[in-house]
Amino acid sequence: MHFKRSPGALRGLITTFLLAASILAAPEVASAEVRIKDIASFEGIRENQLVGYGIIVGLNGSGDSAGNSPFTSQAVKGMLQKLGAGNVPQEDIGTDNVAAVMVTASLAPFARQGSTIDVVVSSLGDASSLRGGTLVVTPLSGADGSVYAVAQGPVSVAGYAAQGNGASVVQGVPTVARIENGATVEREIHFDLNSLENIRIALQEPDFTTAKRVADAINTHLGSKAARMLDPTTIRVSRAPGDDVPMMIAELENLTLTPDTKAKVVIDAKSGTIVIGSNVRIDRVAVSQGGLTVKIEETPEVVQPEPITIGGTTVVVPETNIEVQTKDADFVVLEGGDVSLQDLVDGLNAIGVGAEETISILQAIKAAGALHADLEII
Repeated sequence: MHFKRSPGALRGLITTFLLAASILAAPEVASAEVRIKDIASFEGIRENQLVGYGIIVGLNGSGDSAGNSPFTSQAVKGMLQKLGAGNVPQEDIGTDNVAAVMVTASLAPFARQGSTIDVVVSSLGDASSLRGGTLVVTPLSGADGSVYAVAQGPVSVAGYAAQGNGASVVQGVPTVARIENGATVEREIHFDLNSLENIRIALQEPDFTTAKRVADAINTHLGSKAARMLDPTTIRVSRAPGDDVPMMIAELENLTLTPDTKAKVVIDAKSGTIVIGSNVRIDRVAVSQGGLTVKIEETPEVVQPEPITIGGTTVVVPETNIEVQTKDADFVVLEGGDVSLQDLVDGLNAIGVGAEETISILQAIKAAGALHADLEII
């Protein structure tokens, strides 16, 4: 393989890179301790999803069209019949100011009757915007079909849409809106924590080491062997007769420990974002990156006819300029072992390698077997 860079310049580049890597390779800082409540959940304490179908009224001509959204006029007809407006023919119902929507909400654990929850409203038809509308009373049901809350109120839209004869501007998503405290809880989900024989703790990220550390922290706090790891996700805590479960949970959820993390590299190819875990390591690896840039520029020229020309016309003569630029390959050798992948990335940035090139290099290192971590591309 031939490189245009001189041997002296190449040695200087490698020396500079390794010096930067040695400066950046500081002793690994121990992970911060976190509470159990931040990495796990307790059995029986969870949200329940609610959903409902409703209509929004009061739109300024931005609602559903009757031809493309016939279910909207059907919903309006049904609502008018329930309100005593009689049997209105469906073809006489205009829907320019009405939109059919799906209403979703999360019922918090142990939510009591009369408390309020937030709801999200999403358009079902071809409405262009929900701004200025009001949601008509909508029952919200759970997975069992029972109604647990009722939603109603003016919607709040973050996005906007503006349209003229020649152009249109859309910011955000004007067909999705929120209603803060827009639903009232009508039915409670009864669950007695003191009826549990054991307390089960479920980790958000399954890991044997973290599960063991959770069990050890609980046993140290309780002074017994009450906690036992069942699998990489679940820790079971036995309770003695007469123990108050809510009080036990309040004590256990605030215990701190250092969770273990898997070596992982996450790459967002669209934005060029690279997130590297602290446990990522690489073997001895040599990196060479070079490229060819082709720049094409069109500069059309307008040619006018002579001043005294019969039948002459103005023509546009295209002119194309093509410029080819080559970039010398940068070849870097990095010692593996205790040097982290973060040192490699920082070193590549120091020699002018961009985000897209860095992503390609990381993929190549992984394919070569020198990257000891999961590489996830989103």
